[in-house]
Amino acid sequence: MKQQQIESLRQIDLKQILNFCGCSPHRLDKCKWHTPCGTISLKGQKFMNWSKNKGGGGAIDLVCHLRGDDFKQAVMWLVSNFEPSSLPHFEHKIPQHTPSNSLQLPPGDQSKTERIILYLTTHRHIPRKIVMNLIQYGNLYADSRSNVVFLLLGKEKRVVGAELRGTGSTQWRGMAPGSKKQLGCFYALGKSNRKMVLCESAIDAISCLALWPEYTAISTSGANHNPAWLKKFIDHGCDIYCGFDADKTGDILADKMISLYPSVKRLRPPGHDWNQLLQTSSPS
Repeated sequence: MKQQQIESLRQIDLKQILNFCGCSPHRLDKCKWHTPCGTISLKGQKFMNWSKNKGGGGAIDLVCHLRGDDFKQAVMWLVSNFEPSSLPHFEHKIPQHTPSNSLQLPPGDQSKTERIILYLTTHRHIPRKIVMNLIQYGNLYADSRSNVVFLLLGKEKRVVGAELRGTGSTQWRGMAPGSKKQLGCFYALGKSNRKMVLCESAIDAISCLALWPEYTAISTSGANHNPAWLKKFIDHGCDIYCGFDADKTGDILADKMISLYPSVKRLRPPGHDWNQLLQTSSPS
């Protein structure tokens, strides 16, 4: 990754990251935030944790501090959750010929379909029947770079975005430019469409369906405690579980979701996430 791309990531607003991670602004001091790591003060793109006497500058440093990630993990987390403007210039870029706020889905490539089937079934241990059903119904497809494209559907099943997952040796995930995560989601239908588990990614949603086929599994495309479409399901009396990852961010945002919607129940993965559980429970 070029230095210019790294600098673009560093410039993501620190307040957005703190809010996304479930941190709370101080009631009286707008520069201070309450976080699981202690009180953090902001000054532009610099931060200081007075509880631990540690500070840093830029979004990457802040993500490392909050989540305990290393540099590479922090970069991938930012790319996945904040869709920085530098995303089209990454190695897995999507050509951009239209305004940046319009959805740009990568064209499908049927010659790469077997590659993504192999990845999902062999490397992710997702049952082949589930994968083939999702392909048949147009919920996912392969692009020319052998990425898996998981479509986000909104009202009247209109495509409003896509999660992208690389299938190569380097772990990579992102969003199609112009994706509107608040307007729709990727979902894998279970036996009931009134019992739902919310997951952080499409891979985890499909894995959750494989583990509990009676539930419909939905991806929030990153840990998001209050997507715009959630209230509709709440108002319709759906039985909803928050299945975010078993880590600090997942726990914080699950608690935040439940504080907003007390009917939501926490379903914490026994491992880090649902795909990890699927892999460990699948026959070798």
